[in-house]
Amino acid sequence: MSLDKVLSIGGKPGLYKLITQTRGGFVAESLIDNKRISVSVQNNVSVLSEIAIYTLTEEVPLKQVLENIKKKENGEPSSVKPKDSKDKLEEYFFDVLPDYDEDRVYASDIKKVIQWYNLLQQNDMLNFLESKEENDTSSDEEE
Repeated sequence: MSLDKVLSIGGKPGLYKLITQTRGGFVAESLIDNKRISVSVQNNVSVLSEIAIYTLTEEVPLKQVLENIKKKENGEPSSVKPKDSKDKLEEYFFDVLPDYDEDRVYASDIKKVIQWYNLLQQNDMLNFLESKEENDTSSDEEE
């Protein structure tokens, strides 16, 4: 499943999988407990594929950040917990994304990215990272 179908819904914990669209919004399924909810267009919804992290030079797509975490952790859950100290979170994120903008990326943002990574990892949904890498290597070979 691609990040185009994974959502963060304001005021609701965790991540949601887009199931279907309705006239007034859509139906989503929680990755935490698999319960389905109806979400109206008034809710604040973010599609993970549209999220980027500020660096000193550019905005890096969330997908790239998740790839970096996956490489660092060898596909395992994050070694840092979202409830760890601000300093520990920032130190970890510097390993993952060395030039992230400390003034615009807060500890709460880092916590959220780590929570999202762990949730995607638990649900075996990080496979979209490999499929992109395979596509990149096959397109390189064709050139």
